[in-house]
Amino acid sequence: MELVEKLEPIIIFSAVIIGLIFSNIQIIADNTSSLINIFLCLMLFGLFLEVPLSELKNSFKNVKFTSTSLIINFIWTPLFGYFLGSLFLKGNVDILIGFFMLILTPCTDWYLVFTKMAKGDLPLSLSILPINLVLQIVLLPAYLILFFSSGNSMDYTQLMYSLIIVIVIPFTAAQIVKFILNNELNEKAANLFSSLQIWFLSLAVFCIFASQGELLFENLDSVLTIFVPLILFFIANAIIDLLVSEKINFNYSEYASLTMTTLALNSPFALAIAINSFPGHELISIALVIGHLIELPVLYIVSKFCLWIKDSGLFFVCRF
Repeated sequence: MELVEKLEPIIIFSAVIIGLIFSNIQIIADNTSSLINIFLCLMLFGLFLEVPLSELKNSFKNVKFTSTSLIINFIWTPLFGYFLGSLFLKGNVDILIGFFMLILTPCTDWYLVFTKMAKGDLPLSLSILPINLVLQIVLLPAYLILFFSSGNSMDYTQLMYSLIIVIVIPFTAAQIVKFILNNELNEKAANLFSSLQIWFLSLAVFCIFASQGELLFENLDSVLTIFVPLILFFIANAIIDLLVSEKINFNYSEYASLTMTTLALNSPFALAIAINSFPGHELISIALVIGHLIELPVLYIVSKFCLWIKDSGLFFVCRF
């Protein structure tokens, strides 16, 4: 891992703390809303610049791996996640929505770092990236409407506005840049924005907590309730990944890749959607940031667990 990637949880946690420190300064708290969107749009522009949508067809070359990961990510996870959220977070709809949005968006960047740490199949993991991105863009709004529209939690106009601001505009801009630049310049631009993504995210997190520090302290007990269902989600899915991999004859590198692509979460993407789709429900965004801080250490632990599985000889997936 690069140094910045190793320090990512510390960088984001520092952004939270600094934001809370500055939350008492009114001029900062009053001027953060537009900055949040700017930083998140820049971050997502960089993400879309990196994702090789032209390689979407490669997602389907390993049918068994692709179908397994998609079933876990987009069928099992929303159903299991809604069950966990309803069980533990029923008293706070905003935290429930934040938890649900977090687990329903598979990661499209740093899961590759943890896949490498766990000695998974990087090309295989990379091949699933474009289809994960496309499906979460399509299915996240659909699942939000399905599960939360009956409780009057959804504003369809705001949801469409959110998709245009944080998805359509950055995505279109990224495709225009790709079309204009040659391959070498594209790669340089993608690498530049890739290196800046953590800083754009951290600046957005700073703005969120600078503007909502008081709200966090007033609802700290509610926010921390996301810890239990999120840990249960990670534990259950890690076990399911192992059992499924054994059942369908995956080798170790396929098992490690499946584990990371089904456990790593795209919280910055969910955060961008939440901020614009649920105005006045800032606890959703706060829950997403707290969830992200929990996620990264867990992924590190899971990568070490995968390596232990490989060395233990207890499962056939350990065979290469």
